[in-house]
Amino acid sequence: MNRPLVSPIDKSGSTEAAEMAAFYEETLGFTPNSLFTMMHRPRIAAAFLEMNQAVMENKGKVTSALKRLLAYLSSRTAGCRYCEAHAIRAAERYGSEQDKLNNIWDYKTYPAFTDAERAVFDFAIASSSVPNAVTQEISDQLREHWDDGEIVEILGVVALFGYLNRWNDSMGTQLEEPAAEDGNKYLAKNGWTRGKHMYT
Repeated sequence: MNRPLVSPIDKSGSTEAAEMAAFYEETLGFTPNSLFTMMHRPRIAAAFLEMNQAVMENKGKVTSALKRLLAYLSSRTAGCRYCEAHAIRAAERYGSEQDKLNNIWDYKTYPAFTDAERAVFDFAIASSSVPNAVTQEISDQLREHWDDGEIVEILGVVALFGYLNRWNDSMGTQLEEPAAEDGNKYLAKNGWTRGKHMYT
C-alpha cells in the first residue's frame, strides 16, 4: 500500500477526540493512529474504547502484563505487525519482566514462564488461528489453571485483538515511531518488520 486506506482525523479536532487521546497517552505513551481512523465514525471509536477498557481492566490474577503478552502472541498468529509492536510495548509499560519480553516466542520451554502462562499462550495462539484450533486438550489445560471469569478475560483479549488485527492490517495503519522502536527492540530478532505499516 502506498498510503493508509483512510487517514486518521485530527487528534485535537474535538473534545471527544482529546479525551480518547488522553486514555491512550497513559496506556502507550502516544495516541494510536488506529483510534483516530475509527473516529471518522465516533460511535465506533467510543464502543471500541469501552470494550478496550473492559477487557484490559486488571482483575488480579490475569495481570495487565500477561494480557499484553497474550495479545502479542495473538497478533503474531494473525500476522498483524502493527498490533504486535503495540502489544509488546504495552507489555513492557505494564510491568512484564525483561526476560519474558525477550523470550516470549520460546514460552513453551523457556524457564521464566509458568505452566499457567503456557496454558494461556497455547490458548491464545489456537484461538487466534484460522480455522480455530482450540482443542479439548488446550481447553483442559486452561481450566486447570484458570477459573471461568479468568478464561473470559483471556478470550476477551484475543477477541479484542482479533478486531484490531483486521482493522489495522486492512487499513494499513501507519505505525507510530515509539511502537516501531519497541518492535525493533524485542521482535526484530524473530523476523518482525513494520511491513505495510510504514510510509515514506
